Amino acid sequence: MPVITHHERLHHEIPGARFETLASPSLGSEETSVWRLRLEPNTPGMPHRVTREEIFVALDGSATASLDGDAVLLEAGSSLVLPPDVEFALATGADGFEAIVCMPVGGQGRLGAGEPFTPPWAA
Repeated sequence: MPVITHHERLHHEIPGARFETLASPSLGSEETSVWRLRLEPNTPGMPHRVTREEIFVALDGSATASLDGDAVLLEAGSSLVLPPDVEFALATGADGFEAIVCMPVGGQGRLGAGEPFTPPWAA
């Protein structure tokens, strides 16, 4: 059983968001990618879709998740199961948001009508 130490974890940032890879193919995982997501306060959502189911386990703060236009509140202690091909965005309020996120290896994202891509935190 491989152990991935905190020294081996990969970090990626986009405006308002930080991703810390906990397990992925680049770190030895074959079936599941797992990362810690931190969203800064007042971060607007970025609409996108995923090709495989994605699961968010909220650890701290809160965020509004938009799923095909329907808004739901995601708070610490709750989980969200995002099905594939649903337009999704996650926006924060004044307190920011933190979650552990999991997706099967091979899952990809798609922005608008663009081509699917593998996020670097899941690769």
